[in-house]
Amino acid sequence: MTKTLNRTFSTILLLGVVFILAGGIIGLGLAPIAPLLVAIAWVILLVGMAGVTFKDSQAALIKGIEAGIAPLFLFLLIGAMIALWIGTGVIPTMIWSGFKLINPQWFLPTALLTSALVGTMIGSAFTTMSTVGVALMGIGTTLGFNPALVAGIIISGAIFGDKTSPLSDSTNLAAAVAEVDLFAHLKNLMWTTIPALLTTLVLAFAFGFTGSHTGDLSAKTAVITNLITPTWWALVPIALIFITAIKKVPAIPSLLINIVVCSAYYLLSGHSLTAWSDLVVNGFRSASHNATLAALLNRGGMVAMMDTIMLIMLALGLGGLLSNLGILRAVMNPLVAKLKSQRSLVFSTLLTGIATNFLVGEQYLSTMLPGQLFKEDYKRFGLSPLALSRAMEDSGAIANYLVPWGVAGAFASQTLHVSVLAFVPYTFLALLSPVFSLLSALTGIGLRQASEDVEEK
Repeated sequence: MTKTLNRTFSTILLLGVVFILAGGIIGLGLAPIAPLLVAIAWVILLVGMAGVTFKDSQAALIKGIEAGIAPLFLFLLIGAMIALWIGTGVIPTMIWSGFKLINPQWFLPTALLTSALVGTMIGSAFTTMSTVGVALMGIGTTLGFNPALVAGIIISGAIFGDKTSPLSDSTNLAAAVAEVDLFAHLKNLMWTTIPALLTTLVLAFAFGFTGSHTGDLSAKTAVITNLITPTWWALVPIALIFITAIKKVPAIPSLLINIVVCSAYYLLSGHSLTAWSDLVVNGFRSASHNATLAALLNRGGMVAMMDTIMLIMLALGLGGLLSNLGILRAVMNPLVAKLKSQRSLVFSTLLTGIATNFLVGEQYLSTMLPGQLFKEDYKRFGLSPLALSRAMEDSGAIANYLVPWGVAGAFASQTLHVSVLAFVPYTFLALLSPVFSLLSALTGIGLRQASEDVEEK
């Protein structure tokens, strides 16, 4: 049986992890993989000195990684699908259409609302970013926008869609942990999510009307559009994404269906099996001599996702150590007992969800832990479990996009080719959601009381 670690020792462990990660990634500018490896070694060595066997540490680490096997496999499939969507002309057609239809001054609001709409319909921020997000990223950077700004706007829209879709895994998880009706949870989310989206939209308009990108559209994009041949075929895989989402097909089978259909079209178009294999494994490589077009299209492939997969495996392993050895709970439980008001309870829930994301880098655990810690306290303070599910969603479910070693942050960075630290200041919806959630707690506006649940029954 794993030895129980006391609060003081666990606090020292967590402070050491924070110092290693923040010092290495932010202070020294290192890639997250090396600091994560050092942090894992730090935890294993110190808990070993405290009496935890290496066998127990290894089991905790592996259990953490096992929880992320599905996302890791998902990332490989997304890498293959991106390459196929480029190789069969889907993403080039989307880029061509964007250049023809979008005015530069309206680009950022359009990108935000497009990502939000697609995300809501399919219930997956990852799929949204890897499909329309890739195309919008290409359009935005070609128009002269700051890539970090474009990425932040796209991610904000994708997060909104993921939060407000009944098909979303994270939204269903928050509702399930808090034991509330899914659609009641979605309705209650609007108190914070709609103000966050509207504020993000205003900022998108403001940034869209500033800078050099407001020049003549045709002068900047004519060369690119002349090099791209749009195809009717693009409608097929795009439609498949929506159809499988409506039919509630899980993410992995949905992507596999899309990959099979796109592969068949690619092979029937005259490409060899060798070319297909190279495409899905190594990604698309444009034969064009135009540097801008090559930069837009040279991406995708399963190999391209390996850095992200290594990063996420290490983050999941660290998360497994901190959660399965009881380190997080040892630090949090005494703090929970000292809560004295509804405001402090909501604030603590938000802070726990955000902090857990930075400590373990895993979205689902960061959503679940606040729910498990504070569920009884919400009853004690007369708050509805809907208030809990919303606070979980406004912190644990979205802060992961702001963490360089987080599953969502690493995926967004790899897919959109922008570092997490670069796009964080522009990921307005992720930054604003906990702010509006806290404002709701401070003012009482939209803060659901248990008495309101009783009145509706």
